[in-house]
Amino acid sequence: MELAKETRDRIFAAADLLYEQADRAAFPTVDAVRKTAKVNMNDASAGMKEWRRAQTAQAAPVAVQVPDVVRQASSVALSSLWQEAQELANESLRAAQSAWDAERLEADTLNKQMADAYEAQALELEAVQANVEHLTAENARLNAELEDTRLDLVAAKVATERADTRVIEIELRATELRTELDYSHKEADQARAELTKVRQAHAAEIEGLRVELVAMQAKAEEAAQAADTMVNSLRDELVSVKAKADAALESYQEQRKQAASEVNRSAERLVAAQAERDLAQKAASQAREETAELRGRIDTLKEQNAEMLKMFKLLGEKQAPQAKND
Repeated sequence: MELAKETRDRIFAAADLLYEQADRAAFPTVDAVRKTAKVNMNDASAGMKEWRRAQTAQAAPVAVQVPDVVRQASSVALSSLWQEAQELANESLRAAQSAWDAERLEADTLNKQMADAYEAQALELEAVQANVEHLTAENARLNAELEDTRLDLVAAKVATERADTRVIEIELRATELRTELDYSHKEADQARAELTKVRQAHAAEIEGLRVELVAMQAKAEEAAQAADTMVNSLRDELVSVKAKADAALESYQEQRKQAASEVNRSAERLVAAQAERDLAQKAASQAREETAELRGRIDTLKEQNAEMLKMFKLLGEKQAPQAKND
């Protein structure tokens, strides 16, 4: 294979440079020339063969003229001339043998350098291939990690959006619960005010009934005693009713305070407040029912007192004529 002039010149220049750097003590290796000249292994091998042959061909050629010894021995016998000729022939043979041995040694050295260079290049290629495979695997791993990171980011974004939606729903629900609780507070205040009015009305009515009972006791002692007993009983019942109403009101107020402190904790507190409101309303309704029942009993007592007064009046009218006759 014929080398290009530019390639051969680069190989020869690199070889000359390395040869001079080694103080012309040893020829440069093929691999060193390949790296310096930046050529492939085949071109470096072919170029180094030419360069080595050029270096060995620079020796001075053997003279072909008759030596002085032969001319001086021309007068000597043919045997002396023949002996001298044999010695010259043997010397030329030894010189040729030495040159051939040197060339063969040079060729062996070149072959060994080429083999070493091929092995070094093969190791370099294996290292490069291993590095490429490592980089490929590392790139695949990084791509997988990048994909996992992307998926994690997408999942985090979805979770954040869901959390934001949940926060909005919770805020709306809390607003609704606060509105309902405020409404419950208003209803509870109205029930408490109504209960206070009922209590005040009951107190006024009881006071009026007490005055009427005192007047009736002055008119008829026996009726008054019976009425007093009945009034005392009714008074006890009224006290009991009032105590129950007060206890229900205090329980409602205490529960309302607890409900107000726990308004933002859960919707179940609202249910408890509504239950407490229902309880207060039920207590107020029960108080009204008991008041109505008390009124009925008082009305019955009035009717009984009226009947007793009529009986006393009739009895007095009957006793009046007898007193006149006596």
